[in-house]
Amino acid sequence: MPDVLITENIRGAAMDALHEQFACTFAPDLWQQPDELLAIIGEYRALIARNQTQITRELIAAGTRLEVIGRAGVGMDNVDLDAANEYGIVVALTPEQNTNSVAELVIGLLIALARKLSLADRDTKAGRWDRPRFHGTEISGKTLGIVGFGRIGSTTALKARALGMTTIAYDPYLEADCLRALQSCTRLTSLEEVLTTADYVTLHIPENEETRGMFGAAEFAQMKPSAYFINSSRGGVVQEAALAEALQQHRISGAALEVRQQEPAAPSTFDAMDNVIQLPHIGAQTREAQHRVVTAICRDVAAILRGGEAQNFANFSKPKNRC
Repeated sequence: MPDVLITENIRGAAMDALHEQFACTFAPDLWQQPDELLAIIGEYRALIARNQTQITRELIAAGTRLEVIGRAGVGMDNVDLDAANEYGIVVALTPEQNTNSVAELVIGLLIALARKLSLADRDTKAGRWDRPRFHGTEISGKTLGIVGFGRIGSTTALKARALGMTTIAYDPYLEADCLRALQSCTRLTSLEEVLTTADYVTLHIPENEETRGMFGAAEFAQMKPSAYFINSSRGGVVQEAALAEALQQHRISGAALEVRQQEPAAPSTFDAMDNVIQLPHIGAQTREAQHRVVTAICRDVAAILRGGEAQNFANFSKPKNRC
């Protein structure tokens, strides 16, 4: 019988090795066919996916042989973790393998917004040479406000500090003297102070019941008119209509959206805005990060299937008796 079902485009040397050791089915578009996925999941001991596959309670219940779900990434918003816990299924993940890649992208977006790089590129390719139009600002000496000070948020702070920025952060789960804050010389403060003080606000929070729609009209109204907003966490934490209105009414200066409420993103108001950068959720899409992610998730899935333990997991390291 088959062992591993891969429902998204996950490739690499570690995946090739997994194919050699176990009976694997590589179906990179299966995430778009939930009924077919539901019909066949009962045949497999392991499921490996990124963030597109909706691993629902119904799917988990139908996976009567499932021992492990391998989430090639860190967010759990597409996995019903409670159901996995109830059915004794290990949820393996890659909590830090893409941290540096996402943090580097945020720094790139900071600079792109400050220097209007995206707009200048399009304008120059259109045959113009309008230098005065693209007066920008330096990020050195500016304040970066970080909402969510986990691995990615704190790594972004370290890089921003190296570029001469002041960093402040809001994270209700951390103490002001936590090691991450001390190491990055970042002051933990209130969300209100982050919003009202920062020249750039960047989000690094999960999407869950507490954070869904967290950034709306009230939050954008607190930001400085000269400030920029960056989201590379999850699209669902931002009320996109409120953000579009804030941009249209010049309540904030610009935004960079690396993630969206709906992915792939549908046409929207943002498409016509010169002060908005849009990317197709590529924060972790570097050769280095993907090598680390695929290696880690394949290692843990293989360990479970051999009767061992996962190194990185969201619930428990070994499967439990199915309830």
